[in-house]
Amino acid sequence: MRKLNWCSVPVIVLALAIATAACGRTVGETIDFLRASDDLPDDFYDLFIVDPVHRPVGSVPLSRAMRAKRPVKIEDITDPDAHALAAVEDQEEVARAFERYDLISAPVVDADGRMVGVITVDDVVEVMAEEAEEDIHRLGGVGDESITDTVLRTTRGRFIWLLVNLGTAVLASTVIAQFDATIEQMVALAVLMPIVASMGGNAGTQTMTVAVRALATRDLGAINAARVISREALVGLLNGLLFALIIGFITYLWFGSDALGFVIGAAMVINLLVAALSGILIPLALEAMDIDPAIASSVFVTTVTDVVGFFAFLGLAALWLF
Repeated sequence: MRKLNWCSVPVIVLALAIATAACGRTVGETIDFLRASDDLPDDFYDLFIVDPVHRPVGSVPLSRAMRAKRPVKIEDITDPDAHALAAVEDQEEVARAFERYDLISAPVVDADGRMVGVITVDDVVEVMAEEAEEDIHRLGGVGDESITDTVLRTTRGRFIWLLVNLGTAVLASTVIAQFDATIEQMVALAVLMPIVASMGGNAGTQTMTVAVRALATRDLGAINAARVISREALVGLLNGLLFALIIGFITYLWFGSDALGFVIGAAMVINLLVAALSGILIPLALEAMDIDPAIASSVFVTTVTDVVGFFAFLGLAALWLF
């Protein structure tokens, strides 16, 4: 989340906004003013109307002004809401406002609400591309890394997250260690064990990716969280049942044991349901704690699915097979 000073982008001079704010000014007079001005930017899309203290009170799309008759007053074709943005607005919020209101351009105001510039959609497109790239990097645990970084910087940046992943892997291994005697009695458990954990990890990543993106775009919040959680839980349960049938049948053909097929099928249902819930609940929890879900979600989701997957599979095997 970065703050940008939007005053640095190309602006329509304040004289334009002030001129169009004059009481009773017509479309024809405004067009004549534009033609006579020497300091307009190369491209602009809206005329912004300001009050006597330079606060934006409305806007007129340039296309509408060009279609209107010269005697028509500017105020008669003005949209009352200019959707003003603060000069130090977070770039994600700016991009979100353009998306929500289908804006082509918007006035930029200072702390007192006075117009100091204009931000246009081409600037916002660049911001959206930067934010998308940043989110992808964070989900992969590589931060703001680029291909031009030095070996030392790249190694240092990746080492931290790999160290965290090592810790979570050790935690999952301690779960396996609790069932070492069970694994010794049936080698098939060691063969099948990675399947449950891998499927859970992939299912959790799918849900987490959707959740993190929805949080970033404000499509997921307190209002619809319960509905989305319920949907993801049902999706996880349905996928768990379907893959339980598939892997159970494969296990029976592979090892000739219907009991083993039942165990891995039950573990698959449990892990995919937990994966779906963790994929949505962990990003929501991190967001509530004001921690960027794009950075930390993947580590926690992977840990949960690994631990639950191993524990469910090996625990059920210990109960049903021995």
